[in-house]
Amino acid sequence: MLNLIIFGPPGAGKGTQSTKLIDHYGLIHLSTGDLLRKEVESGSPLGMKAKEIMDTGQYVSDEIVIGIIENKIKHNQSAKGFIFDGFPRTLAQAKALDELLAKNNLSTDAIIVLEVDADELVGRLLKRAELEGRTDDNEETIRTRFDNYLTKTLPLIDYYKTSGKVILINGIGSVEDIFQNIVSSLQSELVRA
Repeated sequence: MLNLIIFGPPGAGKGTQSTKLIDHYGLIHLSTGDLLRKEVESGSPLGMKAKEIMDTGQYVSDEIVIGIIENKIKHNQSAKGFIFDGFPRTLAQAKALDELLAKNNLSTDAIIVLEVDADELVGRLLKRAELEGRTDDNEETIRTRFDNYLTKTLPLIDYYKTSGKVILINGIGSVEDIFQNIVSSLQSELVRA
């Protein structure tokens, strides 16, 4: 089983690269953003609460996110592996994920970090908003999410560096070049491990 975490600020290409990794390795995609958006679309009370939080650029509570992740793992016991996209975002979530994986006799094999600067991200996300009609992608919210990433999520890289499993990837370039860089780096990491 191959379990990956993919990090990067909003708009770094995590979803795009996750899709390519899913196809390449046969993984289950655990994107908290997608899962939460589906909950919002369903119109459930949880979805409406999540929408209020998401529209301000803030993070949904750990309990909600961890519960969603645990359900997905339990319902996919025979999977070839998982890719965690958008989770964990805080040290508390990282520790909760470690505990959740251990409880299910799983571990993380690699942490992929897509590195992209703020101005590139704002441009990408404004274009995405235009194409997809996403109300959560306006410049103020994008910058709030980027600031949240820098202050709350980026420090997780130091937490994971102690495992020796962090792979830093330049997130600027063609989708295919970035993907090939990820696969090559990942193969080197898995051989080393």
